[in-house]
Amino acid sequence: METVARRYPVGIQTFKRLRDDGCVYVDKTDLMWKAQDLSKYIFLSRPRRFGKSLLTTTFASFFRAEKELFQGLKVMDLERDWVEYPVIHLDLSMAKGKESVQELRNSLVFLLSRFIQTYGKDEYENTPGEIFSGLISRAYKQTGKSVVVLIDEYDAPLLDVLHESELMDDFRRVMQEFFQTLKASEGIIRFCFITGITRFSQLSIFSTLNNLNNISMLPQFSAICGITETELTTVLAQDIALLAEAYEETPEQMHARLKLRYDGYHFTEQSEDIYNPFSLFKSFANLKVSNYWFDSGTPTYLIHQLKRFNTDITALDDFQVSDAALQRPTQTLTSAFPLLFQTGYLTIKNYDPETFIYDVSIPNQEVRIGLTEALLPAYSGLEVEDVQPGFALKFWRALKAGEIDLALREMQAYIAGLPYIEGFKKKLEDVTKAEGFYEWTFYLIFSMLNVYVRTQVKTIHGRADMVVNMTDAIYVFELKINGTAREALEQINSKGYTIPYQTDGRKVVKAGIRFSTETLAIEDWIIE
Repeated sequence: METVARRYPVGIQTFKRLRDDGCVYVDKTDLMWKAQDLSKYIFLSRPRRFGKSLLTTTFASFFRAEKELFQGLKVMDLERDWVEYPVIHLDLSMAKGKESVQELRNSLVFLLSRFIQTYGKDEYENTPGEIFSGLISRAYKQTGKSVVVLIDEYDAPLLDVLHESELMDDFRRVMQEFFQTLKASEGIIRFCFITGITRFSQLSIFSTLNNLNNISMLPQFSAICGITETELTTVLAQDIALLAEAYEETPEQMHARLKLRYDGYHFTEQSEDIYNPFSLFKSFANLKVSNYWFDSGTPTYLIHQLKRFNTDITALDDFQVSDAALQRPTQTLTSAFPLLFQTGYLTIKNYDPETFIYDVSIPNQEVRIGLTEALLPAYSGLEVEDVQPGFALKFWRALKAGEIDLALREMQAYIAGLPYIEGFKKKLEDVTKAEGFYEWTFYLIFSMLNVYVRTQVKTIHGRADMVVNMTDAIYVFELKINGTAREALEQINSKGYTIPYQTDGRKVVKAGIRFSTETLAIEDWIIE
């Protein structure tokens, strides 16, 4: 069957425009309807570029009774009344990047101004909260209908100042005053939908909204944003076929490629596989699979939080966290892991209902490569352009061929050629920090190429510095700063670092490596 190119909603965040332009739409209107039927006040947290804004504008069209836009969609079997309500829709991403309280207040007033043109403003209303409250009241009085309030990216003004405690407190007070309106207007609000990246409780700005229903981790709404495995293989099957033709692959091969690159998200303990929708549609539109989610870079606030908590980035591949810790409020955070989860850089892989423990890791190849490129300068002092991808490829190919000596010579040559880093010598004065520097550097370089390397791998008697998995062999490396290669190898044996792999079936290779702080290079190694 001949496949025909379709229009994709790349860069389109408005439901009406998407439908008017005839773009591909994966129908989420049944989940939208169930959400508004569940509670008057709803909160949803999802990562950036995951369809929150599109969902918000879908609610807007629904409550404006734009019935013609929903023809052929699931909501037509659910909704009977199609009542038109006044809708106040605010996108607070337009208020981000402000550097003072006054700038933030002015920005909020500007966002409200288009509704002032419709419903007017009383002279006694001065603060953003007072104006917001007056608008809701007048909308109700002028239309005789209760009001729908839609707030997209509620936390956008606050995220950039997360690391500036004084400014953060000032901004939070402004936002609290703004959002108190929602509680005061409860009797005349038909529905209120709020989206963001971080959990609402983190910023304590909705403390008066006791009935705000957080659906972010409810299994029945796990697929309200993003593309599920089922939707990809049914609704988007012809799009996979078109992309496969461009790559001269079968649809099955292309499906596997897309799964590796964009799949792996689970926002609840019971969730079908979720794909990043932005990257999927970008791939279909461009007929090219690439790392689109990072086009705008990694948010600065995230890097600040990772450094603030001295986050062990080598633990991102696989760690466990409790239910309470995963949803800990920002003001009581003791690690960056909850923020990494909410921003989409980590995802749920498994859940134990008896212990309330989540297994969490990086979701897919796209996130791994993009995140590690952003972390490289923060953790190693190297810039991405300083990294020679050829080293990792040569190292990897040598290991794949079973030529461990060649692989270590490649590593030796690479380390010797690292550019001088400010403060590098001071780092090497401390043995632990020096080993950590090399572990982080290797982890990040290999991760950028999606090579499966793990560092600080836990065993019953300690942690192996680095483990590399190949199809026919497992390599266990122990790094010693100014010690001896023999001591490193003996540590592997005495601590039993290879015991977990004895029943694996693959060959296990041990390598003790000595680094020198004088030459800043690999001096010696022993292989067993």
